[in-house]
Amino acid sequence: MLKRSLLLSLFLAAGSVQAEQQAPDLEKGKATAEGICAGCHNPDGNSQLSANPKLAGQIPEYLAKQLHEFQSTDGKPPVRVNAVMNGMAAALTPEDIVNVSHYFGSQTLQPAVAKNGATVEWGQKLWRAGDASKGLPACAACHGPAGKGLPVQFPRLSGQFVEYTVAQLKAFRAEERTNDPNKMMRMIALKMTDKEIEAVADYIAGLR
Repeated sequence: MLKRSLLLSLFLAAGSVQAEQQAPDLEKGKATAEGICAGCHNPDGNSQLSANPKLAGQIPEYLAKQLHEFQSTDGKPPVRVNAVMNGMAAALTPEDIVNVSHYFGSQTLQPAVAKNGATVEWGQKLWRAGDASKGLPACAACHGPAGKGLPVQFPRLSGQFVEYTVAQLKAFRAEERTNDPNKMMRMIALKMTDKEIEAVADYIAGLR
């Protein structure tokens, strides 16, 4: 009985230590953000360059998934290929990824803005209802009515740069980006024209 109790105590203690190790340390995350990520995304994740996504306020679990998939594992190529990010992510430990993902997630987003008033109604329709005639689902079904996202697969999109969202949708369509679960985004983007992509991306930038 004593042996069983001792083993149980050791098991609980080990579980406590493991949970403690996995808990995010925002100060360490901040240090990683400032030391590695700031050049492209700014120290608080509010990138000023439309080629680099805004990370502030993003779902931490989604960010962590992307960082892991930028890394090479067991000698295999990264699931998500990007020459810059593959190099940056290579040096991150699992703890670094947890910390920096939660740090960026805790920051306040300084959102981008919509730029094309002529397409706002079209973008809104695509976002809210999709296009049943071509089997295009509503973006809001996965990313939420206000674009806040749903962990872990569906990122926050609201306030993201138009140019970045356009680039990602086109990358999914061309199968240059392939880390979407069950090819979901690739199948959706394949049904979208350039004009539809631009309209919905502009609408997304204006979501709050």
